[in-house]
Amino acid sequence: MRADGATMTTWDGTGLPPAARARVDRAGASGVRSSLLGVPGHAGVESCGFTPVGEVMGCIVEYIGFQGYGGCGWYPGTAGSAWGIGTTAPPTVTSGSGSRWAGFAPYVDALYHGWDTAVDRMLTEARALGADGVVAVSLTEEHLGAGNREFLALGTAVRSTGSTHTTRPFTTTLAGQDMAKLVHSGWMPAAIVVGISVGIRHDDYRTLVAQRAFGANVEVEGYTELVSAVRADARRQLARRVAHYGAEGAILDSPVALSIHELDVGEGHTDHVAESSALASAVVRFHRAETLPPVPIMVLPLGGAGVTNRRKTAR
Repeated sequence: MRADGATMTTWDGTGLPPAARARVDRAGASGVRSSLLGVPGHAGVESCGFTPVGEVMGCIVEYIGFQGYGGCGWYPGTAGSAWGIGTTAPPTVTSGSGSRWAGFAPYVDALYHGWDTAVDRMLTEARALGADGVVAVSLTEEHLGAGNREFLALGTAVRSTGSTHTTRPFTTTLAGQDMAKLVHSGWMPAAIVVGISVGIRHDDYRTLVAQRAFGANVEVEGYTELVSAVRADARRQLARRVAHYGAEGAILDSPVALSIHELDVGEGHTDHVAESSALASAVVRFHRAETLPPVPIMVLPLGGAGVTNRRKTAR
């Protein structure tokens, strides 16, 4: 029982949280259409046959405890020993290698679960409003401490002004005006996709020596290989998820993100861990006409051809 006398609702984790359900019910009853779009975005979606029907949100707070490890492929006495001169370090182990634990695969699975759940709950709200899509979606991640993280998806639901409607609303990070350009050129947003990869590389002898070059500017080849492998794997995972939606391509929301930190595994054994993620809007083509839209005229005459001719005659 709350202080105001209202009874608190117990939620079992399925469907929308009670507060979200109440927000959707209020929006349906009031008929007020909220929107996060600015004037250019609102005009953009209107120009391509959609109208905003409401602000929608999906979130999940997830505790990420067990992250996995699976090792870096190096063990004492094997090639790539931290102090063995002339040895070669094992290659970077990534979460996309297919192994159950490799490259912190359980941690990556938890990240996917967080993002997918937030987007799915946002879509549940959109469907409740009768929407055909959600535009200008922002995805944010907040660390709440003690291993808890909030994954949040926020956007504006839109509905087609025509007679055809979708069974599953599309999602896109594109602003309304950018979506209009996409639609007018024969493409349609399909879904937001995220590609994530975590990679691990052992700090072998050459990597350690490169960092102790007494002030010389040298490439740390081990770390170059690590970040390159992780970025490439994140793009592969992105392409795999784009194909899952049957899309023909994707528009990156921002440059591929990257972070890297040191992991002290044990005495004489340090690894470096890199995490990379790519966020994009998958798109499909619905019109393959080769004709281009007319080129706009930069300077327009104030009078018609008859006015010009009369001026010439008067002279």
